[in-house]
Amino acid sequence: MSDLLGRLRERGWRMTAQRRVVAEVLDGEHVHLTADEVHARAVVRLPEISRATVYNTLGELVTLGEVLEVATDKRAKRYDPNAHHPHHHLVCASCGAIRDVHPQGNPLADLPDSERFGFTVSDVEMTFKGICPNCVTA
Repeated sequence: MSDLLGRLRERGWRMTAQRRVVAEVLDGEHVHLTADEVHARAVVRLPEISRATVYNTLGELVTLGEVLEVATDKRAKRYDPNAHHPHHHLVCASCGAIRDVHPQGNPLADLPDSERFGFTVSDVEMTFKGICPNCVTA
């Protein structure tokens, strides 16, 4: 489960009703919603929330480093509240479903010096692709 709401409160982020609803919609495990999905869920909780407010709030959360912007292939960007827990993604090539995964080992250690081209590598983002169980049976 994401601890997004708690992190935002600790930061002293001004929690307007609109911001709170966006954060509540994003809070959870394996949450990777598009901005339109966030808006659709937020409207159920707060009917007057605008699409622009949702987009602006998502942008602020990304800038703060509290939400990750995840882009897979040519699909819409998705927003991941699991920004403070190192993980990678498993993506369905058919429907685009995304799950957080935590493979063992250190991918930085697997990159030999000859393949670093002088870079000082600080982070790794891996995406595993496949077909989810729902698409296999469909």
